[in-house]
Amino acid sequence: MKRRKFVIGAGVSAVAGAASTTIPKPAFSANQRELSMVTSWPKNFPGLGTSASRLGARITTMSGGTLKVNVYPRGSLVKSPDLFSAVADGVADMYHAIEHYWEENTKALNFFASVPFGLTATEQSAWINFGGGQELWDEVGKVFGVKPFLAGNTGVQMGGWFNKQVNTIDDFQGLRIRMPGFGGTVLKRIGAQPITLPSSQIFDAIETGKLDATEWFGPWFDYEFGLHKITKYYYYPGFQEPGTSLSSSINLDVWGSLGRHHREIIETAMAAENDLVLAEFNARNIKALNLMLTNNQVSLRRFPDDVMNAIGNAAGEVVSEAGNSDPMSRKVYRSFLKFRQQSIKWSKISDQAYWNARLLPFSYGR
Repeated sequence: MKRRKFVIGAGVSAVAGAASTTIPKPAFSANQRELSMVTSWPKNFPGLGTSASRLGARITTMSGGTLKVNVYPRGSLVKSPDLFSAVADGVADMYHAIEHYWEENTKALNFFASVPFGLTATEQSAWINFGGGQELWDEVGKVFGVKPFLAGNTGVQMGGWFNKQVNTIDDFQGLRIRMPGFGGTVLKRIGAQPITLPSSQIFDAIETGKLDATEWFGPWFDYEFGLHKITKYYYYPGFQEPGTSLSSSINLDVWGSLGRHHREIIETAMAAENDLVLAEFNARNIKALNLMLTNNQVSLRRFPDDVMNAIGNAAGEVVSEAGNSDPMSRKVYRSFLKFRQQSIKWSKISDQAYWNARLLPFSYGR
């Protein structure tokens, strides 16, 4: 697919960036075809890089080796910011990443990743698969020349690590916090000072007082990263990303050239990986949180309701602005918003009601 500019409603957005190295073109033989998958993750990075490798291996195995996926870790062939354009332009065949990385093309892509106070992992999967989300995602992808898929979900995140307590909304005034993306934009509206820092600088920034707080992921990654060793308070819930979807998109021309059998294999492998990633994050988050609590390494705190309400109002403004930023985003946003509103009614008397009931102090298990 040749590089070109795309019109999203009234605005013009370029698919920018270029591959840093020439990627081998798909190999063909009588019995095998090879596809290149470029990723946003370092090799064997837990939960994310391992998911990309597992997905590639699953497609290869399910096809009996007739469709081999070669997985390239971050930076090995394409710089991470350039993955989308590399696949759109046909330089690489597919990518494994998160859709909000490409939001400069259209804000609509955020809704296929996660937005503050948006959908949970199960709700996101329901909207994509049975609520019209996939059709809209395909429509967005077609503009840029890619066929998108859900490829995992990291589940709800924590609210972050703080060096001081948050008792009222005023405690966010001047708070220096590392929280990228929409989450940081939301906190800025209530008086915080979001600071952009690479992960390698978080420790020094907190220890020297340049940061008052930081969010990372959830207990699994936070524990492995060692954030419990340098901050006092671990807050929940994480409003900023209630269920972050991983995605894997394929160049549209490549997708169109595949036979039905290979397409069905890819679709099945993507669905399986979507479930596995969420299961792994849930299991490992449970274990990591228990380790931190057992060793009295963290003070677990819940954001007060009035704080959550103020953050929610700010989040509603930020998400609405993104959702109404261009005609395509508006179309996706309307579908997303309708599904969210309907899902709240159902979850209130299903999952949420059950979880509340399970917390009651009855005797269970001997």
